[in-house]
Amino acid sequence: MALWKMGAGELARAIAAGTTSATAVVEAHLERIEAINPRVQAFVEVLADRALAMAAAADRHLAEGRPTGPLHGVPFSVKANIDMAGLPTTWGVPALAGAVPPLDAPVVERMLAAGAIPIARSNLPDMGLRVHTDSSLHGPTRNPWNAGRTPGGSSGGEAAALATGMSPLGLGNDLGGSLRNPANACGIASIRPSLGRVPDAALVPAPERPLAVQLMAVQGPMARRVADVRLALGILAGAHPRDPQALDVPLQGPPGEGPVRVAVMAEPPGAPTDPAVASAVRAAAAALEEAGHAVEEAVPPRFAELVDTWAQLLTTDFSTMRPLLAPTMGADGLAFFDSVLQLWPPLERAADFGHLLLVRDSIAQAWSAFMDRYPLILSPVWTILPFPPGWDLGGPERAREVIAAIRPVLPANLLGLPSAAVPAGRDGATGLPIGVLLTGRRMRDDQCLDAAEAIEARLGLDTPIDPAE
Repeated sequence: MALWKMGAGELARAIAAGTTSATAVVEAHLERIEAINPRVQAFVEVLADRALAMAAAADRHLAEGRPTGPLHGVPFSVKANIDMAGLPTTWGVPALAGAVPPLDAPVVERMLAAGAIPIARSNLPDMGLRVHTDSSLHGPTRNPWNAGRTPGGSSGGEAAALATGMSPLGLGNDLGGSLRNPANACGIASIRPSLGRVPDAALVPAPERPLAVQLMAVQGPMARRVADVRLALGILAGAHPRDPQALDVPLQGPPGEGPVRVAVMAEPPGAPTDPAVASAVRAAAAALEEAGHAVEEAVPPRFAELVDTWAQLLTTDFSTMRPLLAPTMGADGLAFFDSVLQLWPPLERAADFGHLLLVRDSIAQAWSAFMDRYPLILSPVWTILPFPPGWDLGGPERAREVIAAIRPVLPANLLGLPSAAVPAGRDGATGLPIGVLLTGRRMRDDQCLDAAEAIEARLGLDTPIDPAE
């Protein structure tokens, strides 16, 4: 098998066993990037010289018999809104093209400590505030399955790179589905970890985080296979001095009695679901039942109210930053952001914002009771197939359709829950992958990944792929 087709865990084992070298692995991925990246524009900066130098050092390290980490010599890619010391954290906008932090983000620091080698930086929409990846600094990323559809966002560059074999493992983040939206659109796996499991800290654009980011955003891994997502999550997790919310919590939770109960929501309330998407969810439910889960149809409480609460919290918090964002973002990204602001006008009174947080807590209590019976919720990632580029820019009503389409990802953001995306089939008409979502109880990321692996074993896609013409 070509080295660029192998997963991160496979590559780590092969390098450790001496059946290949870190240099050969990095060279294979650089050759793949050279051949494929011009067709999809997933990577915005390739770290070729640095990666080759680190690979040579990794091979010497191994030859000398020194201890190695679990990803020794394995390349990985990093979304361009995650700090890497000495490289610009662009957030996809020209204004930050020269914003170079002196420190690595904790997630990059931990990947380096595990022996992994950064090979490239990946594309994202302006300031990460769109579910389609088109940057005013770097341009658009194309979906490798169908160039006429979005790769998702905001971690769309990572997803497209992984799907095409340019990287075996990637780092992204998620405030409104940004790890899972592109995983769905590009046919890969990811997890939005529980809030507090993976440390989050940055210097660009500022160390201080808005409240919506503190409550709802996380850093996390992306890969072609669930096993690699699990491997990376174990490396990234744990307390860190730069993040007061990060905790040391075992990744593997205690076993329960009997099969894990799964609430299946093939057609979430609030808007129609594409029949191909609903069919994929039901196929995934059958796969889980075959794997020993107890599956039944059920809808969690206050679903529509939850989506509105997420949106209202985001717009109220981020509206204060609009004067800074307006001269920074490109016209398309700002237009989508403004459309969402029109749909959910920011709350102006402190009492109203306080009430919003009370509503959030009330919904969290209702979901906690529901998930005591159903520890996992199986749903679509999106209720529509990936849309054509630009479709999301049709004004407020189109923005409303976009938020409705991505509504299954939002409970995990509002409530701090783990949520894993995994492919469960393809649409026959468009060739697009269709992912499903496993949302679990706080700090039971392991149950989400277990169920995702069971679905992958029965319905997984054959990746990496060459981009469709």
